[in-house]
Amino acid sequence: MKKIDLHIHTVKTISDRAFTFSIDTFKRYVAEAKLDAVAVTNHDVFDSAQFRLIKDALPIVVFPGIEVNVDMGHVLVIARPTEVDDFQDKTAEISRLITKIGDRVSVEALIEIFGDLGSYLVIPHYDKGPAITGETLLKLAPYVSAGEVDSAKKFVRNFKDPDKLTPVLFSDSRMAVDFAALPTRQTFIDCGEVTLEALKACLRDKAKVALSERDGNNLWQIFDDGQHLSTGLNVVIGARSTGKSHTLNRIADSVKNVKYIRQFSLVQHDAAIDEREFRDSVERRRSLVVDEYLSGLKRVLDVVINVDLPTNDRRVDEYINTLLRSAEETDKRDAFSKAALFDEVEFAVGKTENLHELISSVRHVIENIEYRSVIEKHVDLTELKRLARELIEVLRAKASEAGRKRIVNELVKEIRQGLSFHTSAPQVHDVDLYAVALDRKKVKRFSDIVDRVKKDKVVFQETLQGFRIEARSQPFAGAGEVKGASGTRLSFSEAFRKYDGAYAYLRELMKIDGLAPADYYKLFAKVSCRILNKDGYPVSGGERSEFRLLQEIADARNYDLLLIDEPESSFDNLFLKGEVNQILKSISSTMPVVVVTHNSTVGASIGADYLLFTTKRSGSGEPQYRIFSGHPTDKTLMSVDGETIASYGTLLDSLEAGATTYEERKEAYEATKDR
Repeated sequence: MKKIDLHIHTVKTISDRAFTFSIDTFKRYVAEAKLDAVAVTNHDVFDSAQFRLIKDALPIVVFPGIEVNVDMGHVLVIARPTEVDDFQDKTAEISRLITKIGDRVSVEALIEIFGDLGSYLVIPHYDKGPAITGETLLKLAPYVSAGEVDSAKKFVRNFKDPDKLTPVLFSDSRMAVDFAALPTRQTFIDCGEVTLEALKACLRDKAKVALSERDGNNLWQIFDDGQHLSTGLNVVIGARSTGKSHTLNRIADSVKNVKYIRQFSLVQHDAAIDEREFRDSVERRRSLVVDEYLSGLKRVLDVVINVDLPTNDRRVDEYINTLLRSAEETDKRDAFSKAALFDEVEFAVGKTENLHELISSVRHVIENIEYRSVIEKHVDLTELKRLARELIEVLRAKASEAGRKRIVNELVKEIRQGLSFHTSAPQVHDVDLYAVALDRKKVKRFSDIVDRVKKDKVVFQETLQGFRIEARSQPFAGAGEVKGASGTRLSFSEAFRKYDGAYAYLRELMKIDGLAPADYYKLFAKVSCRILNKDGYPVSGGERSEFRLLQEIADARNYDLLLIDEPESSFDNLFLKGEVNQILKSISSTMPVVVVTHNSTVGASIGADYLLFTTKRSGSGEPQYRIFSGHPTDKTLMSVDGETIASYGTLLDSLEAGATTYEERKEAYEATKDR
């Protein structure tokens, strides 16, 4: 297996923080990380003189490369070491096009500059920001060998998904003078001689790519001394004050997107503060439910808010009255009133919102990458693109037609006004009866939706390890509840008198100064949220802490790593063994989890994938922390420098207070057992 890092920066550019390049740092990194190949990939710049200096200084294969800002993201383009001069000429064109933040080149321009991209190693940001997606990724797809990710979690996730690109994890680091801890993000490939062609062949085969040399994707390096963690569930054990929390803090500093549940952070310290924080948490959840449940009502409101039924009624009355007068006063007709345009009706200018939404939907299907394989089973993307183009042409034609109608309408209006000045004959007031009828239909539909929204019912329900989160919708009982939902100090007494009529109530809300129209949708139904225990009752104080822990753990799915420091310090063993252990095992199947414990309920019962045992050796100066690690079934645990300790005694001492105490407890329990 070869260890590679093909994303390294050595030149400060407009896309970088300031740093001073150090060849000594680069040499130290290559030596200590035991790398077999690297690539120099600066943002939109390639410095051939510096590249040759680096190539001559390093005893490994060094590839020339560049990280290009393309539409929607970044992409690495890596060349052969024998083509430096040609690569310099081509990358100079990239540097000429990208001179300030925000500049980027299209895929078409990239191909025009480099020619056949297939002769290069092309690796886009894939599960890493700024990620290349949609049409840009589709255009690059024929040339791409792998996709860069930024965490072990994302590496494993993409590795397991047959529809995803082969993942690679690189340091994306700056070889700076002030580099303290060296990078630990590299990728192993099953490759012989490291050439561009060999790299491309290996990277297209997931079976030849891994996070670690001996353990595949089961382990990944966390510290620059070579210490590894499991990509599943890790348990850190050890006596008190031996560096368990210190190790957890080091891990937190080594990974960017970490969920860290610190010791005692969720235990109840002050009942009032705890209850307030819990209410705030429930309110945040309620707000999310409100936005989701009432999203349809909000869309309808955005339309109905522009419907003015009183004005429509007035226009219809004016139309009827002027029509009757015109029929009654035919004797007043003269040359001006008999002109064709005197009673001309204006063109109805159609709206294009639906067409815009349709085009957007088609584009979304075309550009979707996540479900590309499913889409292509049922839909021909080429035909979809033709559909999108035709719909865009229809939109252009409608927009052009609407523009012409508006011009004609203005002319007709101006001529009608001129004719009316010269005659006493009544002029029939124009009204779009279809639009009036449509507005009435919209209001009726709006009222029906509001009636359904206001019905007393459970609108959201979710379980979390025995707890139930329940959201209920029901009518507001009074103006005070509406005021509470608005989050303002405004008065809603007058408006609430018309609460039973959806449209009338809306018109009253529109009269309240200081009330934002964007918040109207929240004021039609009361949505409440509560957390219930396994018996269906609202949670107690202790149960609130348990629920918050489970919620925090579940929330970790949005992060790249979950760290928990001694959960037994705040919770009892039955809760830990049941709810906590179950959810940790579930989450660790999709991401790395690290739990610090000295409790056998967690340490021995959870079924860890990897163990870390911490020790402290005192001497002169700062205490020296050491880590011994291995799999739970290993007879010995080993440090990174090769020292070993017996697993059996270590586990019993850390989790059971020693073998003697363990045996004594067993005898005591046996004595109380019914025979």
